[in-house]
Amino acid sequence: MSPHTARTGRVRRSIAIGLPLAVVAALAVAGTATGRSGGGHGAARVTAAATLGDIPLGTFSNALLPGTVKDDRGVDLGGIGSDLYPTGRKGEFWTVTDRGPNGQIKVGGKKRRTFPVPGFDPAIVKIRVHGDKVKVVSALPLTTSSGKPVTGLPNQEGHDEAPYSYDAKTPVSYDPNGLDTEGLVRAPDGTFWLVDEYGPSLIHVSARGKVIKRYVPRGLELRGADYPVVEALPDVLLHRKTNRGFEGLAQLPGGDLVMAVQSPLSLPDEDAGEGSRTARLLRFSPAKQAVIAEYAYRFDPVDLVDPGEDDTSELKISSVVAIGRDKLLVQERTDKAARLQAVRLDRRANILDGKWDKSTTRPSLEELDDPASSGVPVLDKRLVVDLNTVDGVPDKIEGVARVDGRTLALINDNDFGMSDGPEAFDKDGLLVDSGAETTVTYVRLPRRY
Repeated sequence: MSPHTARTGRVRRSIAIGLPLAVVAALAVAGTATGRSGGGHGAARVTAAATLGDIPLGTFSNALLPGTVKDDRGVDLGGIGSDLYPTGRKGEFWTVTDRGPNGQIKVGGKKRRTFPVPGFDPAIVKIRVHGDKVKVVSALPLTTSSGKPVTGLPNQEGHDEAPYSYDAKTPVSYDPNGLDTEGLVRAPDGTFWLVDEYGPSLIHVSARGKVIKRYVPRGLELRGADYPVVEALPDVLLHRKTNRGFEGLAQLPGGDLVMAVQSPLSLPDEDAGEGSRTARLLRFSPAKQAVIAEYAYRFDPVDLVDPGEDDTSELKISSVVAIGRDKLLVQERTDKAARLQAVRLDRRANILDGKWDKSTTRPSLEELDDPASSGVPVLDKRLVVDLNTVDGVPDKIEGVARVDGRTLALINDNDFGMSDGPEAFDKDGLLVDSGAETTVTYVRLPRRY
């Protein structure tokens, strides 16, 4: 995860769970601003930046659902940079946390996924940006049909990474309710839509944070969840790379949703996915409760996105933003660089239910070095801004929001201040903070996008 910055304002009561004003006030802590970029009138530039201060994760979580977190191991609230969506009020945004603090430690030469605070429950967080400060205005814990926390733990053995304790020594139980929350939008009726990396899945959430329905790929066979699960997504998504399911989510003016698979699928195997530059976007109709289109999206070469990087598998889509009818901004990134592309969803580029939507097709879409020459209708795109050239933009930008026709708000993922490896925690099991902060950064473009 990475730094974030925002603006503050008057603290208000939570719309969903009635956080006490005193608790919200305690959560509304702010830090200092990050540096601002320079740049001439003809270049994109940072115009403002604001940072979220230290909020103990246990304090935050237990204010939403008492007793959820017994020991936060010194971790502060972070990871709210999974996405950013305007509330309609100046300087206010909806954000969503990641699944919780997690890292990787090698044991016997193999990486284990660690969950230092396994009781953490992902939450939708409303923030306000004012000057150089980001304040938490309210928060909605994500809950099951019976009101229990969904948790951020993996769902299924074999399909998801096995969860371990903070030191990677003790297995942690899987949870079929668990969500690795990423993209977020708010519907006109006040409900929310989220995407998840585990299934991957699309989740409909009530205005109070309760999961209404979770849409997963056909054939996933997720059992034991305490909310409705519907197999309504293409089964080809079962081949998503581990920890690389859906990450971006956009809401088009007509109400349709566009989901971005973070990385190319592992088709027919992991090696093919690691070397591929072709990802997939899916269009979902809430009215029909079905996927109505699928598109092939082609990344630029990795060294163009991130000069000096030569590992194609580092390419990811973390954010998609609607900027008009059938038109999106798509973020291509590595952990250190990001570029935003304007893309139009051409009906003629729909590959849903065709040969490229089948896991048995050989060569697969992901194996094609030049999909267009093989007859694949790849989406056209146009570079809007290379954020790597804009001074003051933090690393690992995961959320992008449209402020106006020339201004974007960005939020980074600071990974709850965690780093990988056994040195992430001291001898007492307390976090050795990475120093990365959550920052909201405003970028002004030289022309409308």
